[in-house]
Amino acid sequence: MAADISPQDVRRGLARHEVPDPLRNDVRLLGGLLGTVLREAGGDDLLADVERLRELTIRAHDESETDALELAEDLVESFSEHRAEQVARAFTCYFHLANLAEEYHRIRMLRERESVLAPHELAPDDSLPSAVVELAKEIGQDAALERLRNLEFRPVVTAHPTEARRRSVANSIRRISDLVAERDGMTAGGISLAENERRLLAEIDVLWRTSPLRASKPTVLDEIHSVMAVFDSTFFDVFPSVYRRLDDWLQGEHAGAREPIVRPFVRLGSWIGGDRDGNPNVTSEVTRAAAVIASEHILTALESAARRTAHVLTLDGVGTPPSAELLALWQRQREFSEVVTARATEGAPGQPHRRALIVIAERIAATRLRDADLAYTGADQLEADLAVVQRSLVEAGAARAAYGDLQRLIWQVQTFGFHLAELEIRQHSQVHEAALADIAEHGIDGPLQPRTQEVLDTFRAISAVQRRHGVEAARRYIVSFTQRPEHLAAVYELASLVFPDPSQAPVIDAVPLFETFADLQASVDILDAMLELPIVQQRLAANGRRVEVMLGYSDSSKDVGPVSATLALDVAQSRIADWAHRHHITLTLFHGRGGALGRGGGPANRALLAQPPGSVDGRFKLTEQGEVIFARYGDPVIASRHIEQVAAATLLAGAPSVEQRNAASTARFAPLAELLDRTSRDRFYSLVRAEGFPQWFAEVTPLEEIGLLPLGSRPARRGLSVESLDDLRAIPWVFSWSQARTNLAGWFGLGTALDAVGDLDELRAAYAGWPLFTTVIDNVEMSLAKTDRRIASRYLALGERQDLADLVLEEMALTRRWVLAITGSDEVLSRRRVLGRAVQLRSPYVDALSLLQLRALKRLRSGVEPDEVEGLRQLLLLSVNGVAAGLQNTG
Repeated sequence: MAADISPQDVRRGLARHEVPDPLRNDVRLLGGLLGTVLREAGGDDLLADVERLRELTIRAHDESETDALELAEDLVESFSEHRAEQVARAFTCYFHLANLAEEYHRIRMLRERESVLAPHELAPDDSLPSAVVELAKEIGQDAALERLRNLEFRPVVTAHPTEARRRSVANSIRRISDLVAERDGMTAGGISLAENERRLLAEIDVLWRTSPLRASKPTVLDEIHSVMAVFDSTFFDVFPSVYRRLDDWLQGEHAGAREPIVRPFVRLGSWIGGDRDGNPNVTSEVTRAAAVIASEHILTALESAARRTAHVLTLDGVGTPPSAELLALWQRQREFSEVVTARATEGAPGQPHRRALIVIAERIAATRLRDADLAYTGADQLEADLAVVQRSLVEAGAARAAYGDLQRLIWQVQTFGFHLAELEIRQHSQVHEAALADIAEHGIDGPLQPRTQEVLDTFRAISAVQRRHGVEAARRYIVSFTQRPEHLAAVYELASLVFPDPSQAPVIDAVPLFETFADLQASVDILDAMLELPIVQQRLAANGRRVEVMLGYSDSSKDVGPVSATLALDVAQSRIADWAHRHHITLTLFHGRGGALGRGGGPANRALLAQPPGSVDGRFKLTEQGEVIFARYGDPVIASRHIEQVAAATLLAGAPSVEQRNAASTARFAPLAELLDRTSRDRFYSLVRAEGFPQWFAEVTPLEEIGLLPLGSRPARRGLSVESLDDLRAIPWVFSWSQARTNLAGWFGLGTALDAVGDLDELRAAYAGWPLFTTVIDNVEMSLAKTDRRIASRYLALGERQDLADLVLEEMALTRRWVLAITGSDEVLSRRRVLGRAVQLRSPYVDALSLLQLRALKRLRSGVEPDEVEGLRQLLLLSVNGVAAGLQNTG
């Protein structure tokens, strides 16, 4: 936070991870301005305390044999309660500034790269054009284009108690980021640069003075509005921009002058307002409101886009005459409203295409306002009208007008419809069982339990959403902890009880969610039994034999450990893909991945290319959770790249060479997989099944205190005590270990498993030739980079169980040793320059926040006077927020 990067910074990491000058300059500028703000707000003493702690943690990180860490602890202990909170907030602000500087540098580098490389010259898993070229080499151009036409990428946004950053803080960060970007086009020494710096200082002052903690937990509707902000800023424009970029490359010199080759392949889903598993705040009324909010946003956006498109479509009717079809559309529009068409004629005299589009915009507005006389009944009607205008332009020779902004609008209608995102319902199988038992005892009209009534009202809400916004607005019903085929049958049975007349019932596709290790193993047997359900047979006949199966990464990892969970998921995907092939089913596997490595996190494109043969087949669906939504989609440039990467990998996953490589490596390393599975699971069980482990876990991590954080609308638990981990959500399980600088959920058990193999040559062969194993090792390396043995040991000592603490630290050291040996590295991430630089530069600053958190935890654990508890919890929650920002991943 000083005005320059210190010599210690250089010694610590820059020799190995050189910082590019533009990034260095941005960090130096922002850090210096933050120092000015701290001095103005808290005086020289505050800045001095922050600097002293920073210097000590840097020394401790660089020179591990010194007593610098103990001196840093002593300094933290000497702070008053108020000063400790100020220092925690200062380091958190620094992380926000460093993060935005790095994010903008990524954008800067992406733009520079694209200015010198053609799209097809990028890596195949980094660019859609390059992926098409690569695929065409193997299966031919026509077959590659056919697969492109059938491509599906379905991100599903979810709200989880992991987004530690307030929306007001996120907005402040975005404004600062915009000002940093603005500087790239300015000349040094100019007045505009000085003005920019003044505004930066003002915005950083606002960031410092904005409380990083919410005063209360956000409601589900708050979470919906947060995601709507991302739709407004990126989704609506980025999706068609990705289509356009690919289509322009495919069309070559005919770009924008011929009918597009690319069909929209992104379909957005949402659990926010639909996921009621363990969240009593998601009610039937909330589900209806969520659908209305989303619909209002998309209709508002489509109306604005239609008006903008009409504004520039000023082609006169003499040079660009209307087709007979357009004239017929105009006549129908006049029948809808003489007043509206008269206004359109007055506003666009002699411009038949423009006036038709003006009326189309008015009809979109009427749809939003629910004006039945003028409203569209569905997005297909709007698309049909736009197609008439487009064909008329083509017929008149104005192909570039037809396939320019108008095509972009058509893509947006095709992508978002009138519902924006499909609202998916999720509920726990046991809730359905309890509801059916209640109804069996009291009858559908009897005195039912409130929870049963809410289950029934959920189906009424689905019906209402479909009637108002279309079937695609809410069709999928996900059953958590699907362990028997009866759990899927229950969904259809409950729907039939609410709607005895099938013609009145909503369209529902029950989606099994296999989460635990046992459920993954039983998945195919359950799916076989599911096919025997008459209602499922009816749905298969109606939907072209399409089935979706969801896989849970979180609970399986908490159940058997990260290594066994990864292997079990791989086997399950292979078996489910074979099952789908046998039954002539078009399968979509839905991956319930979180942002953290213990929950399936890591680069999605690399994970895709390691999937079993046939399990992707051009379709990829995953959850985008918590802070991941803003990290991947908050900026248009980064969002475009993420979509391209995932879509490219989805295409390439079905390439014969990739499928053959994955099949061969799975067979080749099957004995190794079996040994890794068995030994890692045994090691994991030795920890989590040890007597007293749940209580110890709650003592050595801020688990209890995380439950107090007003992060999300969902409770952290399904109503349990710390006597059991069975019902603890995987999100706080992962979050707690990351806060304790242990990241145990991402690696525990791997070191013992690798040691049991013992053959370094074989393990290196697996790392080189088995993509699944490569992904595991690389992700564990990333996870280990965010651990710190010295800090972790201080957390683990809080539980007064040295046996368990030693077990964790021994496994950490063993895992690190084997990972470095397999990768041939001296330090973790030494081969990954950008990521390694980010982690190395942040670690000492995270250490400072961890010491502040430990101060609060120690005092809370040792017992303090009641009047001290609130202040200690405030410090702890501030540090939780800061560590999350510093590590750049939560749950």
